[in-house]
Amino acid sequence: MKIAVFVYEYPPKIVGGLGTYAAEITRRFVLMDHDVTVFTMNDDGGTLPRREIWRGIEIHRPLHIDVSDSLPDVIAEDIKKWGRGLNLFGKLLVYNYLTASKLINELIRKEGVKYDVVVAHDWLSVIGGVTVKKESGLPLAFHVHSTEKGRTLGNGSSVVSNIELRGANMADMIVTVSYAMKDELIQLGFPRDKIHVSYNGVDPQKYNPESVSAEQVQKIRELYGLKDDDFMILFLGRLVGVKGVDKLIMAMPHVLSKIPKARLVIVGVGDLQEYLTNLTRTMRLNEYVKFCFDFIPEEERILHYAACDVAVFPSHYEPFGIVALEAMSMERPVVVGAAGVSGMREIVICCGEEQCGYHIDPNNPSDVAWGIISALENPEKRKMLGKNGRKRVLNEFTWNKIAEKTVQLYENVLKR
Repeated sequence: MKIAVFVYEYPPKIVGGLGTYAAEITRRFVLMDHDVTVFTMNDDGGTLPRREIWRGIEIHRPLHIDVSDSLPDVIAEDIKKWGRGLNLFGKLLVYNYLTASKLINELIRKEGVKYDVVVAHDWLSVIGGVTVKKESGLPLAFHVHSTEKGRTLGNGSSVVSNIELRGANMADMIVTVSYAMKDELIQLGFPRDKIHVSYNGVDPQKYNPESVSAEQVQKIRELYGLKDDDFMILFLGRLVGVKGVDKLIMAMPHVLSKIPKARLVIVGVGDLQEYLTNLTRTMRLNEYVKFCFDFIPEEERILHYAACDVAVFPSHYEPFGIVALEAMSMERPVVVGAAGVSGMREIVICCGEEQCGYHIDPNNPSDVAWGIISALENPEKRKMLGKNGRKRVLNEFTWNKIAEKTVQLYENVLKR
């Protein structure tokens, strides 16, 4: 197949899980002998190559043109409230239309390239996908990794929600990341018969505990002032409301009452940095909670998983939760939010012989603490949970398996 992929973030410009997913899945498509062209954003300075081949994938990144002066007259009041975010909205519009124009006018009409399917990821790219479908007649697969309503816990933009719904109605197929998300999409009015589930994955060769030395682990722990007998609790992700990091900090007094040697390491960037720092100080937890306000590269992420004793992701809304898979692949027990829309509830087995972690209520700090204490208090159980986690990844969540399932979905839409 020849696949055109519209995705907002792509290496080297990665913001979160979407960029990781897009890089891994497109690479696997190429290794399966499919032909992939990616249309993505350039950086703010336009310094990235506008057209290049990377790992066998053709990538197009149009140069941005500033339309901010014309936007206020043509956009909804809903978007004007974004303030500085108005600039992002303008960039997204330009990116979608420039890339759609490039695909239709240059590659298809001028160069005579023939594609089989166009793929768009989230509202960030679906405007381009819908435009290409209308102009070319190509089938459109719309991947929905999260929704505006879910990301903002119901306080989001109606314009963005409408873009998501229009994309869903225009698409020939909707692919989402968990059955929890499928239920949410149906509730939001997405056409039920179009929705299919294909999980995210992880590379177990890259995320392999045996590839990390004791010296590397020691160096990470020393970075945060941890002693040999301290227990390292790791949170890694965006520091925003839906991730539940504040409740994790509030859980620490409960944890310390049972495990005095527990230490929490929080790694990430986001709007809540100052709030979380103040919360830690107010609760007099400075000695027990350490921050790294940085978006660390993948190699360092792997070292952090290797250095920790348990990874905790108490999200209020998590359509999938690729970080849980990464920790499991590194043989670490995981404690995950399991209320509301939670793909992690499907990833993490919380009881029985195949248990690899614990489900907790992310709204309740004492329940978060219960999960952490349960994972830490018995060294043999902790080891078993980690082994089971990696075994589950190898059986169910390798990128090769995920790519095969996704390609099968594309082939089904072509047959129809």
